[in-house]
Amino acid sequence: MNIPPIENDRVSLTLLGLSNYKKLQDIANEKDLIAYSPSDISSPEKLKSYVQTAVDGFYHKTIIPFIIYDKQKQKFTGSTRFGHINWDNKTLHIGWTWIGREFQGSGLNTNMKFLMLQYAFETLAFEKVEFRIDERNIRSRKAVEKLGATLEGILRRDVVLKDGFRRNTCCYGILKDEWPTIKQTIFKEFN
Repeated sequence: MNIPPIENDRVSLTLLGLSNYKKLQDIANEKDLIAYSPSDISSPEKLKSYVQTAVDGFYHKTIIPFIIYDKQKQKFTGSTRFGHINWDNKTLHIGWTWIGREFQGSGLNTNMKFLMLQYAFETLAFEKVEFRIDERNIRSRKAVEKLGATLEGILRRDVVLKDGFRRNTCCYGILKDEWPTIKQTIFKEFN
């Protein structure tokens, strides 16, 4: 599967792999960067394993992992991906996103999510994009709601985190027929 860079003037998303993941090691070491995630990227070995899982998913066509590059600051900033890709039903998740603290609140995430939604709906022609977020992660939940996603329900105690805690997961979604309105209202500055 050939995935060209997905980019605009602010951000570039290119495939994450074993050839470029080391550019993220310093950011991955930031304390509690992915506190609400079941993943662990806290050491070079654990980061490599995390990326290897993403690469394996890419070859099985269930994941498209990206490394994020901030064009304004000219720095690699983190990672995100399309996951749980269901080519038959035309649904996928956007998630596994982590961005260094220096880049949070800078507009980078909004630019990135716009590009990903646009690619999912307009290039891949998918019918639905989903987001799954720990119920306690209010910041991420508000960010997804600001994008125009609808809370569809909460899966109770469905994911075990690194510390053994079983989290509740909020399920959000955007449908293909909602995308044009969201694009015109929420993302009007990107058109």
